[in-house]
Amino acid sequence: MPNALALATSPYLRQHAGNPVDWLPWGEKAFAKAREEDKPIFLSIGYSTCHWCHVMARESFENEAIAALLNRHFVAIKVDREERPDVDRVYMAYVQALTGHGGWPLSAWLAPDLKPFYAGTYFPPGDRDGRAGLATVLRTIARGWGADRARFIAESEQVVSRLRSDAGGAPEGAQAGAPVPLAQAAGAAFEGALEYYANLFDGRSGGFGGAPKFPRPANLAFLLRCAALQGVASDAGREAAGMAADTLRAMARGGIHDAVGGGFHRYSVDAEWFVPHFEKMLYDQAQIATVALGAWQATGDERHAWLARDVLDYALRDLVSPEGGFYAAEDADSDDASGGHAEGAFYVWTLSEIEGLLGTEAAFFAAHFGVAAGGNVPPERDPHGEFSGRNILAQTRPLAETAGRFGLEPEEASDRLVACLERLRTERTRRPRPHRDDKVITAWNGLMISALARASVLPAESLAERRAAYREAAVRAAAMLESRFFDRSDGSLQRSACGGAFSGAGFAEDYAFLIGGLLDLYEATFEIRWLAWAEELQKTMDARFWDSERGGYFNSPVGAADIVVRLKEDYDGAEPAASSVAALNLLRLSGLLGDDALRERGRRVVAAFRGVWERTPHAMPEMLCALEPALEPPRHLVLTGDPATADFAALRAVLHERLGPRRAVVALDAPGARAWFSARAPWLREMGLPAGRPTAFLCEEYTCRSPVTSPEELRTLLR
Repeated sequence: MPNALALATSPYLRQHAGNPVDWLPWGEKAFAKAREEDKPIFLSIGYSTCHWCHVMARESFENEAIAALLNRHFVAIKVDREERPDVDRVYMAYVQALTGHGGWPLSAWLAPDLKPFYAGTYFPPGDRDGRAGLATVLRTIARGWGADRARFIAESEQVVSRLRSDAGGAPEGAQAGAPVPLAQAAGAAFEGALEYYANLFDGRSGGFGGAPKFPRPANLAFLLRCAALQGVASDAGREAAGMAADTLRAMARGGIHDAVGGGFHRYSVDAEWFVPHFEKMLYDQAQIATVALGAWQATGDERHAWLARDVLDYALRDLVSPEGGFYAAEDADSDDASGGHAEGAFYVWTLSEIEGLLGTEAAFFAAHFGVAAGGNVPPERDPHGEFSGRNILAQTRPLAETAGRFGLEPEEASDRLVACLERLRTERTRRPRPHRDDKVITAWNGLMISALARASVLPAESLAERRAAYREAAVRAAAMLESRFFDRSDGSLQRSACGGAFSGAGFAEDYAFLIGGLLDLYEATFEIRWLAWAEELQKTMDARFWDSERGGYFNSPVGAADIVVRLKEDYDGAEPAASSVAALNLLRLSGLLGDDALRERGRRVVAAFRGVWERTPHAMPEMLCALEPALEPPRHLVLTGDPATADFAALRAVLHERLGPRRAVVALDAPGARAWFSARAPWLREMGLPAGRPTAFLCEEYTCRSPVTSPEELRTLLR
């Protein structure tokens, strides 16, 4: 008989509805049960495409004996981290402090008042290799709760006290002595982060450090901003851009990239990007596409624009909902040909399959992707034998070299390779697909709107035939969020929806990421509606999440009753911290709206996390990117004339050709724009069409240079 998760909105929770564990969703019903029965809570946090979550479910939560222990001694609660990132961050902070590492599944034991006293990540069902299994831990805690409860309660109180003391840092202005000027501190932080990445950079395989390797696009975005600030032609600029570009090219060659269907898997278990953990997350696709676009701007290398197209086309084909939003993820696991269930089954190939599909082209394809009769995954990278006889597609050499081996011209080799990959993709559609988590998450859709909007204006050859489609997709996703996820009566957002049901109110990251997406969408379309909505959402974010004492934004809203401590994310990891994104949003909005109060708030966000980015600048690379507009004078590029004309489009294209200083870009003669901007920024009122055709004004601190009307003149002006 299904448990209480059967009616949950989350696909992850519904995956556990048939467990013999008496799971309850996070909420007052579960908390009241713990209080009334005087039992500790066992909290399990994961997400629906998490491989090790599946493993622990099969081993433990489907185990009748372990389920009996949980049901007898604990109140068991399941949380989808993607629906409740605020809950996840509280207990993940505790796990990391307790064990020195984190990850999912997250397993935590709480007192009935939700304060944790013990935690870990994955637990095997039984004792293994000197490590206590889940059954042992459950019995030990059950005995301790009965015999020595006071110790558990004391531990939980200490934990929450520590979390609260670390939650926001010192109040603004509380630094001892005379602080280093912000500009000086920012310069040192940029140099420190750049030195950190240079020392950690893997010159052979790209990326930073050893196995496992995660994309961490925020690192690459920071390096590209370094290149922009130093100048891409300078030694420092070339070094920074080179690390980002080399990493993207290495990722594109590796097994972490789905060469057949496009997009990227979550991470690589090795240092060469070869053997991936096969799940695909929307936030990775969006951010990797965005940094690939930036790499094209830094280098002019068309391969980066092609990579962005590859990722975006995958998302538009396999992750887009009928309403225009984007689904959260695809699983790592799926059914295989033998009727079993395995990680990567959808993505790997045998040599005989390749030969049967490609015929005379098989040798060429196998040579390029390292396909072998016995499989190409070495035993040391396949400890469980999951890939025996199977091949992960990863380019083993440049295409020009493969072409030379087979006596082909590079263009002919490229055409053949594309045709082979298309045949494999067609065949792969006949395989059982991995589970798709069809939640539509506001924050992650904001990231995808940014990527699509930026791609729609980038003048790269690889994107020429896609730009209109990308713009349309970005507008459609934003319109869907506005009509379904936004409550105009109070300016609030929903966090996520699945099957028409909403999970609950949005969190700081939902506002921050969507605002950033809307600002990019404004610059792609010059439609005032997106800028006006971004302004409205920022007001709601400030009202619900702002820390008036210390600055910055809490993850959870004011008055959240089911959070033992409100935390502020201070790490730009797989997703950037909400405050990091918000800092840049505020500074961008200030330039567009002529609002100095927004600029001051943006600077306060930067200052609130100064202790982190001064001490460990590489922990907040996204926040470092906000230092530039926080310290530099306001810059604007104002375009006049009809945005629908070819002359206007030619001017705008110049703005996106190369990396440069951040500027607020305004189209003054878009429908409704002149009146809207003039009411907020009076200095714009008198700008006209001095040459009778689209014109560009480059301005700094509200003082403009002589206007220009040709792309060549604007290109010279921007140098």
